[in-house]
Amino acid sequence: MTASAESVEDIPLFPPRGTRTLCDRFFRLPGVYRPQADSHLLAGAIREARIPEGASVLDLCCGTGAQAVTAAREGAGSVTAIDVSTRALVSAWVNGTSRRLPVRVRRGDMLTAAGQGPFDVVVANPPYVPSAASPRRASRGWDAGEDGRAVLDPLCVTAPALLRSGGFMLLVHSAVSGVDRSLDRFRAAGLKASVVARARVPFGPVLLERVDFLEARGLIEPGERTEELVVIRADRTEKRC
Repeated sequence: MTASAESVEDIPLFPPRGTRTLCDRFFRLPGVYRPQADSHLLAGAIREARIPEGASVLDLCCGTGAQAVTAAREGAGSVTAIDVSTRALVSAWVNGTSRRLPVRVRRGDMLTAAGQGPFDVVVANPPYVPSAASPRRASRGWDAGEDGRAVLDPLCVTAPALLRSGGFMLLVHSAVSGVDRSLDRFRAAGLKASVVARARVPFGPVLLERVDFLEARGLIEPGERTEELVVIRADRTEKRC
């Protein structure tokens, strides 16, 4: 596919250590989720987590592969980037290859990921925006059912199968989609879970278009126009039987 000039953007993610630039440049095909505040928060959590040197990492719902790039720069020995979108995988492949980083791409979902693992570290920025309508191809990167949990719930349940003993997952999503519910699901699956990063940001265009729906569902307070983003860390501390 041929990229337009708009397909390469300055994204405010963490660049390589030792550089002065505040932004990094990412290739993104049309329709692929653009890295933004949640991506930045997750990238920071990856840095703070101190990925073990040579670790195997999974970037699930990878989009442009921004988190795969971050993990590889932080010392991962191999990074697998998985997404259901072919355009996302092309974007992730370009962003990893152009930096000569150990990033490979695979098309698929959580079941695909389980077949590729287990991993030392899993990072995920999945769809989590509540939607009254079924996801369309153009919005499947963020729409996630009426409560925003269509991907989050099965991901929390599947997490132990993706992780090696001693491994951990970093998951970012909005408080609109239920932080306590994610924590409870992780813990019910046998993982140790806690919130390790938070940020409050104004609603973006998608949420602003849905305020009536979100208020009617009780997912936000009347007049609320900011959301809290969180990163949850879930550790697999027990060995498999």
